[in-house]
Amino acid sequence: MATFVSTIKFTDQGLAAVKDTCQRAKSFETSAQRVGVDVRDILWTLGPFDGVIVFDAPDEETATALMLRLSSAGYVHTQTSRAYRAEEMKTILGTMS
Repeated sequence: MATFVSTIKFTDQGLAAVKDTCQRAKSFETSAQRVGVDVRDILWTLGPFDGVIVFDAPDEETATALMLRLSSAGYVHTQTSRAYRAEEMKTILGTMS
């Protein structure tokens, strides 16, 4: 499984319904499990982003579809990056000439 980190920012709609954010996060986790994604953590943050999601997905297509589904609900905007653990990075670095 590949690991991904997604930063989230509330939309105006998300801020108007912020009291439901924990319920929506739980719903997101349930829908993620249905497509084989393991949500490792959902964190609400201070600063330039309102939250962070760390998850493992079987492939980039599944991760992309999941984040598009989340964003299309209208409560958040996302920015998602592929993340690598040390062992994965060592393998990548081993391919450098």
